[in-house]
Amino acid sequence: MTTPVLAPALSALPGLRHAFFTREGGVSEGPVYGSLNGGTGSRDNADHVRENRRRMAAHLGVAPENLVGVWQVHSPDCLHVAGPWTGERPKADAMATATPGVALAVATADCGPLLFADPKARVVGAAHAGWKGAFGGVIEATLARMEALGARRADVTAVIGPMLSRRNYEVGPEFVARFLEQDAGHARFFAPSGKPDHALFDLPGYNMLRLERAGVGAAHDLDLCTYADETRFFSYRRT
Repeated sequence: MTTPVLAPALSALPGLRHAFFTREGGVSEGPVYGSLNGGTGSRDNADHVRENRRRMAAHLGVAPENLVGVWQVHSPDCLHVAGPWTGERPKADAMATATPGVALAVATADCGPLLFADPKARVVGAAHAGWKGAFGGVIEATLARMEALGARRADVTAVIGPMLSRRNYEVGPEFVARFLEQDAGHARFFAPSGKPDHALFDLPGYNMLRLERAGVGAAHDLDLCTYADETRFFSYRRT
């Protein structure tokens, strides 16, 4: 049985289903992919991935082909989804749709899964927001795409799902310098680590700042760390 994490703020919205799926409840095997791996670009057994995605789609109440994802490349790009892709998945890192019966799926294993919903306009979005995508503007691009479909930022609820937390995200000096060059105020997202010239980066906090500055009506952080919880979550860094 799949055991996803649910966000109370999204569960409270009528007519909407969502899930932050964990690694529990699938058929994949081994320490890397076991067990609910839905990554179509992974080296996992393709039949296992298809079955895992079928289970995810069933939980969301959509047909398996309507669980739609993209070829994620750590970009700031967001695409409109009207239905299943024809041919190869396009490269992007976020999607938005106003089509009933379509579920948007992003795959993460430390980067941030962000879900967006405007219950008035019936428009939803999903973004893969690691540091590079967030830094480049994937959050703002998702909201812009949702607006093009009729959403209003003030009516959007956004939720930050399980991702690498500050206490486990060590980065080097070049990384810190890049963020401080963008905005000196970003220093608040870095804390000293035990390694010389390195720091601990608060990716959830940075994503929250981008959401707030973008003008969403409500933003929530589930405050769950992928690295720290090996039982429930995949973690690229831990693996």
